[in-house]
Amino acid sequence: MTRADAAELRQVAEQVADAARAAVLPWFRAQELMADNKLSAGFDPVTEADRAGERAMREALARLRPDDAVIGEEFGATAGQSGLTWVLDPIDGTRGFLSGTPTWGVLIAVGDAGGPVYGVIDQPYIGERFRGGLGVAAMDGPQGTRALSVRGDRPLDQAIVFTTFPELGTEAEGAAFAKVAARARLTRYGMDCYAYALLAAGQIDLVIEAGLSDYDIQAPMAVIEAAGGIVTDWQGGPAQHGGRVIAAAGRMQHDAALEVLAKVPA
Repeated sequence: MTRADAAELRQVAEQVADAARAAVLPWFRAQELMADNKLSAGFDPVTEADRAGERAMREALARLRPDDAVIGEEFGATAGQSGLTWVLDPIDGTRGFLSGTPTWGVLIAVGDAGGPVYGVIDQPYIGERFRGGLGVAAMDGPQGTRALSVRGDRPLDQAIVFTTFPELGTEAEGAAFAKVAARARLTRYGMDCYAYALLAAGQIDLVIEAGLSDYDIQAPMAVIEAAGGIVTDWQGGPAQHGGRVIAAAGRMQHDAALEVLAKVPA
């Protein structure tokens, strides 16, 4: 990929993120916002904000990159001819969005058959945008612009660990996470994609999840890897298709967590 090609993809990602911000932000903390439930048992919400955000992103891509494929959480897959695919999650953390917490985000990734090459994690309400890949690892927000860099190696007993749900995944997956958390210095819950942004920004050490989709992980994966971090599945293999995922700020934390997580049967 040439420098000009990379610059174009970064610019398009910015425009797609801007379109999502404009579509989603008016719904945040709006009294009239209603949620539909995707599940017959349990609660997996989707809102008009989710749908509006993805429509805006798809419209921008249809105008700017019509030959690229698109995969989105709300409207599925659209084929392309360029060899590049945009992977979109208009609101990662809809439960948080409904609750009024500013820990949800817009996820945008672009990549090829090998996985994501560039990603954006955008938090419209706070006004923070984290970017990674194609020679970039940076964020901007209320405190200005700065480079992204993970913490680096540290022992697990000094690590800060995040996951979204205390009852992570299956019983076996949850038990494995609990073993890692018991050895860590601090464990926190419920941050959705914002936890990955914090890892890339050098604030935390590990994010451990299960049951992810490609649109949940590809943008965070690109951002974290650009910041010097590690993202794999629980066996240490590729993670771009989702499933069980571990993101780490250093090899030491990654290996210590994998020692436990890799024992969970597939």
